[in-house]
This record gives sequence, structure tokens and C-alpha cells, in this order.
Amino acid sequence: MSKITISILVIALSAFILFGLFYPPPKPELGKAQYTINAQKTCDQNTRDGLPGFTDDQKSDRGIRYHVRTPKNYNKERAHPLLMVYSPGDRGGLGTERFTKLTTDATTAGYIIAYADNRPKTAPSTYRPITKEWISELGSIPKLIAKKWCIDEERIVLTGHSNGGTVTTALTILPSSPISPKAIIVSGAGWTTENYDKHKCPGPRPVMIMHSNIDQTFPGFGPHSAKFWSGCNRCSPDAATIRSDGCKIYKGCTAPTLYCEGDKPHTHWPRRNAAMMEFLKSIN
Repeated sequence: MSKITISILVIALSAFILFGLFYPPPKPELGKAQYTINAQKTCDQNTRDGLPGFTDDQKSDRGIRYHVRTPKNYNKERAHPLLMVYSPGDRGGLGTERFTKLTTDATTAGYIIAYADNRPKTAPSTYRPITKEWISELGSIPKLIAKKWCIDEERIVLTGHSNGGTVTTALTILPSSPISPKAIIVSGAGWTTENYDKHKCPGPRPVMIMHSNIDQTFPGFGPHSAKFWSGCNRCSPDAATIRSDGCKIYKGCTAPTLYCEGDKPHTHWPRRNAAMMEFLKSIN
């Protein structure tokens, strides 16, 4: 490669980086929530100083960043459900927001939504399996959000893809978890059959599982997750219906239980945001 070609490549790369610094990707649109007349729970407006709109770069006690979004017409006296999104291992919270495109839909549905990084920025950038220590730290974030924004802590839903789905599962199943979510939406999680066998059912709760049938990173993990949660929610054995969107709805359950199988590689978000919002609506 000639020196001229190398110089051109360096200039092009530098321009690309500078463009990204001065012209970051546009933020998604916030939805306007359709509030009912009476809130189920309220907050003293003087005890919550979280701002409406976009609030980036909040930090947990040990430095994990998270980013909070409220409905456009956020009412800080009204207790909101929270959708907590945990990130895949290859990106941070802001990248996960762009990856999932959940912000507009969630805030329109009346949720406050937050996206968490995996580790502090000072942690090694090379991907490593997340430890119970960091899982617990990630699980502390919803309560930190509830200290600043008006959150109904009995309506916290956890979700995430890949590593984020694994964290979501761990926070729901592990006895040491600092949080007991109302519901979970798990996508492409790496929670093995052996992991399920090691732990007891944490108690019935609404569960939506999304997993691709061609997932090469965690092949076949989706049906195992569906089997565990349908048993945990005491669904009728072999009783289910298939919706037009391909999601399997289990019957006779003590809590809504769905398994939605996709056909995209592991690196793809399943793009079932409408089904997710329908699921969230059904449990509120």
C-alpha cells in the first residue's frame, strides 16, 4: 500500500471520527404518554429531582453508566412503570438504545425507560463473562432511578439481549438478586439448561422469551428457557396457541407466558417491539 493511499485512509478515518464527535446520532423521539385520570401511585414532587426528557451518564455506586428517558409529558408526581434495558456484551447503553429502538414505544406506553452499560468505562474493553458481583451492581440501578424519578417499584420490568438477557434472567432467578422484577422480557439469553437446573423457580411472573432458531451463539437455548418458565408459571403441559406473529402463548398459566421464535442471527435484535408493548400493556 502506497504512502499516498495510507495518508488518504488516515484522513478519511480522522474525518469520520470528528464527524461522530461533532454530529452524534440523533436521539429518538420521546412519546407522549396517554395518562389516565388517576395514578395508581403518586410521589411527592419535592422528593424527585430527575428531569424530564433525556438524562445521560448517570452512574451506579461502582461506576456503571445508565441513561434515563421519560415520556415527553412526564409528570413527576405520577408513579411510572420502569423498563430497565441491559446491554449485549458488545455495546453500551446508548448503543443498545439505537440497537433496540425501544425509547419511543416505551415512553408512549407511559414507561420510563433506562439503558445500562455492562461495566464501568474503566473496566477492560475485551468482553469477559459477567460476574455475580456485576450482576448485583446492575440490579441496583432501578432503585437508584426510583430515587430521582417517580417510579412505581412494584412495576419494574427487566429486559435485554444476549448478555443483557442473561443478566435479566440472573437477576430474576438468583436468590442474591437485589431486585424482584414484576415481569421480564428476555432476548437471545445465554442462560444454559445447567443454570436452570441449579436454581429453583423464583415464583410465577409474566415472562416473554425471544430467541432465534438459527442463533449460533446460544443454539437451542430458547426452548429450554420456555420450558423452565412455562413450568415455573404452572402452565398446562403441551397447551399453547400460536399467534399470527409466530409467538407461542402458553395456556393455563398463573402469569402470561410467551415464547417468540425468530429466524435472524444472534447479532440481530428480534424487532418485536410491537409485541413487547402489547405484552407490557397486558400486565399493567
